[in-house]
Formats: sequence, structure tokens, C-alpha cells
Amino acid sequence: MSTDENRNEHEELNEALEAAKEEAQSAEGDAGDSETSEVEALKAQVQEFQEQMLRSQAEMQNVRRRAEIDVEKAHKFALEKFVKELLPVADSLEKAVESTEGHEDSGEAVASIREGVGMTLNLFMSSLKKFNVEQINPVGEPFDPQQHEAMSMVPSPDAEPNSVVAVVQKGYLLNGRVVRPAMVVVAKAEDAPKIDEQA
Repeated sequence: MSTDENRNEHEELNEALEAAKEEAQSAEGDAGDSETSEVEALKAQVQEFQEQMLRSQAEMQNVRRRAEIDVEKAHKFALEKFVKELLPVADSLEKAVESTEGHEDSGEAVASIREGVGMTLNLFMSSLKKFNVEQINPVGEPFDPQQHEAMSMVPSPDAEPNSVVAVVQKGYLLNGRVVRPAMVVVAKAEDAPKIDEQA
């Protein structure tokens, strides 16, 4: 073998070595790129799972809060139907007391009956108050359609327009919620236009 052939062989070996090194580096770079992209994908997936977990926790907290509010309302207004059934009893006792008002001189029997019915009515009303049942008696107050039901409107020079002149039937609230609206007579303005009731 001549020196030229040795040099050529040596150069070819060097070139092959260089090519092998470059291939190894590019393979490492590709592997590094793929590892980097996998790491980034995994990080993105972890972040997505964390966001889902936070959303789930917030949803559970909202469900818990709604359930607590529903339970609180159920406790507050569980007696609503029962109270509605008792209100006619209160009305009857009030009417009994009112019916004996002009008959004080009718004798001891009427006076004692009136006293007994009055005491029963007071006892009944105090029992209702223990369960947060309030009476609505809005005479002189402005008309409130959320708590009052207008039965009629009458001209009343002494009262302000749209104020309650008389109460036909008292209303009741249970924990601030209307169980029965008060049936009222409302004052109308003197110069209010006449309504054609024949139409």
C-alpha cells in the first residue's frame, strides 16, 4: 500500500467518523426534541387536570351551598300549609270578639263569653308568633301589591290616594313570606278619572 492510498483510506475513515458523529448528534437532537415535546405535552395535560379539579371543587361547593339554602327554606316554611289551615280559626275568633263589641250591657253571660274568646284569641296569636307568623293589618299604610289584595277603591278625602282605608281580612306572613295577603279597601284620588264599569 502506498502512502497516497493510506491517506485516502485515512480521509475516508475520518469522513465516515464525522458523518457518524453528525448522525449521532442529530439523533440525540431529535430524541431531545421529542423528549421536550413529550414533557411539554405532559405539563399541559397536568395543567388541564388541575383546572378540571378546581372546576369540580367549585361545582361541589355550589351544590353544597344550594343544598344548605334548600334545607334552610324547608325548615323556615315547612309550617306554611299548617298555618294556612289555622288562619280561618283566627278569623273566626276575631269575628266573635267583634260581634260582641256593641253588647256590653247585654249581661254577664255575653261579657264572660267575650272575655273567654278574647283570651283564646290572644293565646292563639301568641302561639303563632312563636313560630314567626306575623299579622298584616295595614290600615293607613300605602298599598303594597306584594302584601295586600285590593278588594275595591273608594273616594276618601281624609286619606292619601293609594293608601289602605279599611281591612276586610287581615293578612299573615311566615318568616317574612306572605302566607295570605291582606284584603283591603284602597283610597282613590278625588280627581281620578271615572272607570266605565259597563264596558
